[in-house]
Amino acid sequence: MIQLLTKLQANTSGATAIEYGLIAALVSVAAIGALNLMGGSLDTMFTAVSGQLDSAVSAMPTT
Repeated sequence: MIQLLTKLQANTSGATAIEYGLIAALVSVAAIGALNLMGGSLDTMFTAVSGQLDSAVSAMPTT
């Protein structure tokens, strides 16, 4: 019984998998937060570009 507990304590492969999972979760949370912060400015930028394109198309001469 003591040998089994010693082997289980020495086995760290499960701990490594948990660490990688926690790192992936942290990166995901950081990416979601960054995208949410940039969302408003991206919306403003694409709206401005869309307005400029609409103005350019309406100013084109018809053939």
